[in-house]
Amino acid sequence: CALDYRTGKQVLQLLQDASRKDHKTVMIITHNAAIAKMADRIIEINDAQVRSIHDEPQPTPVADIEW
Repeated sequence: CALDYRTGKQVLQLLQDASRKDHKTVMIITHNAAIAKMADRIIEINDAQVRSIHDEPQPTPVADIEW
């Protein structure tokens, strides 16, 4: 079951807030490149192999993400 756009953004904001304020690690697995932009680190996997690891010094705020 998929979330509607508004609820999806609210959930992403809650996860980002928990990560920042509570110093918690949050792992999101997605095929959505727009959502991946909110991450501090992106690990790309293809055919069960890690293809790249990219640290993002300026993650996109959830409010700025659109899909």
